[in-house]
Order: sequence, then C-alpha cells, then structure tokens
Amino acid sequence: MDNIFRLVVTIVQLIAAVFLVAVVLLQSGKRSGLSGAIAGAADTFLSKNKARTWDAKLAKMTKWVAILFIFLTLALSCIPA
Repeated sequence: MDNIFRLVVTIVQLIAAVFLVAVVLLQSGKRSGLSGAIAGAADTFLSKNKARTWDAKLAKMTKWVAILFIFLTLALSCIPA
C-alpha cells in the first residue's frame, strides 16, 4: 500500500515539477533598468490592472505550484521506503 501511494505522489510531483518549469519559463523578464526608475509614476498608474494581466496569473500559478511541489517533497520524505 505504501509503495502505491509513493508511486502516485512521485508521479504527481513529476507533473508539478514540469508544470513549474513551464510556468517560470513563460513569464516575461522583470528587467526595467534605468527606464523603470525614470518612469515610476507611469508604472503606478498602469499597475491598477496588474492582477488581471497574464504575467500576474503566471506569478500566482508559480507560487501555488511551488507550494504544492514543496508539500509533495515533504510527503515523499515522510513515506517509508
């Protein structure tokens, strides 16, 4: 019974790892350089709809999948071999 549970958790962890890599690679870079420092007021005005953008959704997915991956890793370490 433990081996079946360990196999299922390992498969789910593998899927979560591949999904986590894909979500991180789909995000755009956060590099703004000097133009970000100069145009700071425009960023605050335009960031009202930040939660609705694709990058914000990807950032949320990254956080949740990373938490799931950590939880699955801890669960695998607690299952006896």
